[in-house]
Parts: sequence; C-alpha cells; structure tokens
Amino acid sequence: MTAAAVEYGHTTRVPVHFDDLDALGVLHNARYAVLVERAMTNWWAERGVSFAGGRPTTADAFNVVREYAITFHVPVRGTGEIAVHFWLDKLGSSSAAYGFRFTSLDGATVHAEGRRVNVRLDPATMRPAPWTDEGRALATTLLRD
Repeated sequence: MTAAAVEYGHTTRVPVHFDDLDALGVLHNARYAVLVERAMTNWWAERGVSFAGGRPTTADAFNVVREYAITFHVPVRGTGEIAVHFWLDKLGSSSAAYGFRFTSLDGATVHAEGRRVNVRLDPATMRPAPWTDEGRALATTLLRD
C-alpha cells in the first residue's frame, strides 16, 4: 500500500526507539496510539493548547479520546523516524473525528491508518462541552476537504 500526495492536515516525523519494538523487532501495536497522541499533542501545544503545571492552558485542552481504531498494513521494522499524517474528517460541536496514517518518510509506504475521536469535556461536570471559538478556528485548519 502506498500513500498519495496529501495537501490537508499535518504531517510530522516521530522517532521510533528501541523500547518501542516488540520481540520481533517491529513497532509494537500499542505504541501506535502513543505516537499518534504525541504527534497531535505537539501540534496543538505549538498553537497554545496544552497543559502547564498540571492544568490546561485553554478549555479546549480538556478533552478525552472516545474512540480509537487502527488497521495495520506493513510493519515498521527497527528504530528511526517515521511520518505521522493526521487530519480532521469532522468537527462537531464537542467532538473531533481525526483520521491518521503512519508512513515511511517519503510517503511511499503506509504502515498503518486509523481513526480517533476526541470529545471536549467540561471539567466540572465531565460531560461534553462545545469547543471554544479559538479552538474551532485552529481545528478547521486540519479539516480534510
């Protein structure tokens, strides 16, 4: 499976370390969730949506993963860098449905692809709450047409 040239969302490099590998020397299946989390968290943090001193820097940082699904295609063998491409398929009032894929750095090989849904919560009630106007403006830059 190969990746097409993409002009939506964001792509970043992530390192695969020795301790990310399983007994076969390939990226452990559970590490994909961690790596996509880091890629997305870094993107949002660069735009001021993060945590500092154990507290969210904005209301939009207070969100949880509601759904996560992944399909594996070609194992990532060994250490080094790979690319994580992610985007938004849908932005609801309190939810954000992301798509993502892990590829070789040149984009020629798709290692895995999946979906992740985040929901913004009200910290007092722990119930879904609408994204702020600022958060929504940032998120729309990730929308896939």
